Amino acid sequence: MQTPRIAVANQKGGVGKTTIAINAAAALSGRGHDVLLVDLDPQGNATEHLGLMDTYDAPEPNLYSVLTDPDERAETPQLVESHAEMDVVPSNIDATAVEPELTMMRRSSEQLDAALDYVEAGYDAIVIDTPPTLGFLMDNALYAATNVLIPALAESTSKRAFELLFDHCQHLEDELQIQIEEVGVVINRIDVRKTQAQEMIDWIEDAFDDVPVWRLRERAAVQKALADHQSLLAYEPNSDQVPTLRTIGESLEAQLEVGT
Repeated sequence: MQTPRIAVANQKGGVGKTTIAINAAAALSGRGHDVLLVDLDPQGNATEHLGLMDTYDAPEPNLYSVLTDPDERAETPQLVESHAEMDVVPSNIDATAVEPELTMMRRSSEQLDAALDYVEAGYDAIVIDTPPTLGFLMDNALYAATNVLIPALAESTSKRAFELLFDHCQHLEDELQIQIEEVGVVINRIDVRKTQAQEMIDWIEDAFDDVPVWRLRERAAVQKALADHQSLLAYEPNSDQVPTLRTIGESLEAQLEVGT
């Protein structure tokens, strides 16, 4: 049975995607699960926030080589780095050149899935932090995971972002004969002082009435935690946003039968 995988995805930048990926992985880890976080974003934000930036310039084998060279896939376990809260496959500067290489490959959307086969046995769940673009890297994440957790902001631009993401998921489902399931939406960095925020919260909750929707308020401690290379759950466990993060972990565990 395949280890449950979750792609944290939204092609709109600035929604706190990496923050949600790190904290969702930490929430699952906090429930006693062995979790692997894959930083599939060539910008390497999750890699940096988890204190692994020294690996960003690592020579091959690295994320680029295992995605673009089938002969290198067996080296995927060598990429895994330890962190106090989870294991991590860090991004790499070479990954900025992945897109054109994948364009020329057969089964271009299935390379991450094949690479994860070499490491998944050691984990109860795999969380994938995706790039903020609808390209081959995003396709690889969605194909490998088939479960998507969507971070969004409480602002009107989120409507168009949802539309683009769902159109893309539908295209992948038709082309690759897969089914991509939404496992939740995280309305992130809510600023209750903005009148538009509540309107968008209501719209999102109505639009996603069949999946969990969680609210996370803007908190300085979130960025302080990342600067200290850890999740908010570890950095400030008494934060008023931690119960929501724990609920996200509990829901993902139940929906995907993590650890069973």
